[in-house]
Amino acid sequence: MKKDIHPDYHEITIVMTDGSERKCRSTWGKEGDVLKLDIDPKTHPAWTGQHRIVDSGGQVARFNKRFAGLGIK
Repeated sequence: MKKDIHPDYHEITIVMTDGSERKCRSTWGKEGDVLKLDIDPKTHPAWTGQHRIVDSGGQVARFNKRFAGLGIK
C-alpha cells in the first residue's frame, strides 16, 4: 500500500437525539470530537414506522381541498 494517502482514523463520540452517547472510530473530525445527530434510527420514520406529513406551504391543505369531493362511494 502507498504511504501517507489514508486519512487519520481516530475515536470520536456520537450523541444521539435522545442524549445517549456512543464511541466509535471514524475519519470525521479530529480525535475526541463530538458528532451530534439530528436524525438517528431511534427517530427516523424509516426505522420507527411512524410517518408524519409535513405541510410546507399549505400543499397538503391545497391537495385535500382540491380532492375533497372525490370520496369512495
